[in-house]
Amino acid sequence: MVKAYRQSEIFGLAQPKSRVIVIGGQAGVYEQPDYWDRRSRFFELKSYPAVPPPPDVTLQLWLFQLAFPQFQAVLICISRHVIPVETTSAVMPPLTQEETASALRLVYDIGNQSGQEKVFEYMEGPFAHYALPAAVG
Repeated sequence: MVKAYRQSEIFGLAQPKSRVIVIGGQAGVYEQPDYWDRRSRFFELKSYPAVPPPPDVTLQLWLFQLAFPQFQAVLICISRHVIPVETTSAVMPPLTQEETASALRLVYDIGNQSGQEKVFEYMEGPFAHYALPAAVG
């Protein structure tokens, strides 16, 4: 796996600083993908086949896309349980309005149910602010 990692496009890239998704000024979540190129792309690394991404990885990528809205999401999979080790990558499409609303609603609901109160002024950014989408239906 180390050899595959060293030969991948993420080798040598830095890890970005966490960002905070703030929803309606009331709920938020820290998000941090594994790597970024500091310009236009972030990368999430999985050590198993995850293309197409399963629901948990999809949600994780959506949240990263909300936290890093000007960046393209790239999923890198280095499948360590096969010989030879397989490496795949997939560029994730931009979020739809429905996906954005779904992810924001989920974070907001979880934050209100089981989150911890924080004093906004003492939180470290950068921040990505969003309004909670109106309920549909």
